[in-house]
Amino acid sequence: MSVAAPTAGSEQGKREARRRSNAELRLLILALTTILIAYTLVGLAELETIPAGLGVYVGAMAALAVTAHLVSRRLAPGADPILLPTAFLLNGLGLVMVRRLDFARDVTLAPAQTLWTVVAIGAFCATLLFLRDHGALDRYRYLIGIGALILLMLPLLPVIGVEVNGARIWVRLGSLRFQPGEFAKLALVAFFASYLAEKRALLTVATNRLGPVPVPPARAFGPVILAWGVSLSVLVFQNDLGVSLLIFSLFIAMLYVSTGRAAYVIIAGLLFSAGAFAAWTLLGHVQRRVTAWLSPFEDPEGAGFQIVQSLYALAAGGITGVGWGHGRAPDLIPAVETDFIFAAFGEELGLLGTTALLLCFMVLVSRGFHTALRARDDFSTLLATGVTVVLGLQVFIILGGVTRLIPLTGLTLPFISYGGSSLVANYVLVALLLRISSANRS
Repeated sequence: MSVAAPTAGSEQGKREARRRSNAELRLLILALTTILIAYTLVGLAELETIPAGLGVYVGAMAALAVTAHLVSRRLAPGADPILLPTAFLLNGLGLVMVRRLDFARDVTLAPAQTLWTVVAIGAFCATLLFLRDHGALDRYRYLIGIGALILLMLPLLPVIGVEVNGARIWVRLGSLRFQPGEFAKLALVAFFASYLAEKRALLTVATNRLGPVPVPPARAFGPVILAWGVSLSVLVFQNDLGVSLLIFSLFIAMLYVSTGRAAYVIIAGLLFSAGAFAAWTLLGHVQRRVTAWLSPFEDPEGAGFQIVQSLYALAAGGITGVGWGHGRAPDLIPAVETDFIFAAFGEELGLLGTTALLLCFMVLVSRGFHTALRARDDFSTLLATGVTVVLGLQVFIILGGVTRLIPLTGLTLPFISYGGSSLVANYVLVALLLRISSANRS
């Protein structure tokens, strides 16, 4: 005889929720301790003394951790206790590396990144506070979908749209500059999840055959072509290879999870290959990135400089790294605080340190998929799957570029790279997973 799982309102459910919240608090303390040790080591390496602002830094990070925990404990009882501490650990280590880069290049990026961390924790709390029922996203699917398209098009508008390093992905409002595409990704996840949950039966039924393979009707491939068109538009008009790849891959992954039909993956692969070949043939910036990827050592002082220096940095790090504050990557690699921060970690912390970072990301992804598996309806399953795929794809795409597995795309490493838009969006992502995880236990 099966035994029903305890609900959130039962005494057993309340005890389980408290146990999980206490586990989250203990893990946050462990994460905070690790961050503070790393910060101290950077100070000792650079200043040969304990940093003067250590007390202020300890207080600020502790206050952020406690605030996030209390909000999670109160508004998402019984949620997964591993998600928030892991994200906070990655965020804190990213702050430490940004501070290390400040020492190397005599700049002051760390205060701005700390301020963005405060904003991100605020966005995390606001998401849990105002989104008490993630099912509301399902009811406003088309409004959210339109909002996502507007966010994607904002950088193309005159006056507010800003082009940086050849990519038109920024919006400037006064002194504030941000990437609306970071938030468009989350909106697209909600829209895709709602659409696929409703159309799942239609998209799953196979009424035709392609040789020996049963396939859905031709009209079912319309959404695939539409997603392909949107991703190509982002690539052509914004020169944003990363977001273009992410949008298309996200939709196909969610479509496959929803239907289980390999035919969609095959058709998507053909469309992607055709689009990639056309982009490589017609777009100069794509040609330059592919050339730098295939033959970086043919122009090591020009187009291939970043990749070559990244490979040297990872090689110099070896197994254990050269130690905090002793690497050359911060001095040599342009945009090391964004696109190539993983190379700086690889040089100073070595294979062991980068493996630890990758394991943290794997923990986030695995807990995200675990949340999706435990969800009680199709929309919740697809929403949790989508935000998890977004996180995992970003990590794969940026690390693939840094290690020369794939061409560079311009995405940032979640929670670690310098930049406010990505940090805020990723904390909202974690809040969504906590909301779904908490609802799974109700």
